[in-house]
Amino acid sequence: MDCRQKIQIEALLAAKTRSSLNDVLSRTVAELGFDYFSLYFQLPLPITRPAAIHLHNYPEGWMDHYWQCNYGDVDPTIVHTRGSVIPVVWRDTLSRQSELFWQDAYDHGLRAGLAQVSYGPGGNYGVLNLASADRYLNDNELHLQAFRFSWLAQASIQSMTNILRLDMLSNPSNRLTVREIEVLRWTADGKTAGEVGSIMEISERTVNFHVGNSLVKLDANNKTSAVIKAAMLGLL
Repeated sequence: MDCRQKIQIEALLAAKTRSSLNDVLSRTVAELGFDYFSLYFQLPLPITRPAAIHLHNYPEGWMDHYWQCNYGDVDPTIVHTRGSVIPVVWRDTLSRQSELFWQDAYDHGLRAGLAQVSYGPGGNYGVLNLASADRYLNDNELHLQAFRFSWLAQASIQSMTNILRLDMLSNPSNRLTVREIEVLRWTADGKTAGEVGSIMEISERTVNFHVGNSLVKLDANNKTSAVIKAAMLGLL
């Protein structure tokens, strides 16, 4: 890793807010020779329709059009990366089904790009797209950029995870205690409240008390949701 890469990674991981991460990514992709980026970050909850966060510096109007057309469900880069961790050139995802999507993107100034998936703690899933308004990207360039693109995607996902954790822990009343974390860990292993109580040598009522506190602090509806969210935030 060269000095420039190290500085870029440090800047990404130092971001404290979504806005600052957006700014860092905008500068970083420009240094790599691209015009735009999109970071799609999907949380594992709720299971039926996971929440998503989308950072980008795409041309004005594109994301409004994107959501109005429900492109989040058919975006070829997201569809591809759900089944592969290999980076892909946009044009390689072109098909009859995606032709309208790519034509719309082209009309909004997005002419070429690369997509890379990355996974974070607790099942966080993200897709980083780097895009260009006028460059042609070929397989050889993808091969040369693959390593740098991979660490950029991973650092971006880790940074977003850190920001979400910081948001939750910035309020002292939201911080899980050592006991609450231990209870959630055993719960994650499939132990019942009674079994957790026996292991920790506390009453089942006390176990449920800790679980209840965790639900409030994590804004979770039940203990399964609390365990997933705590794992997602890297607290377990």
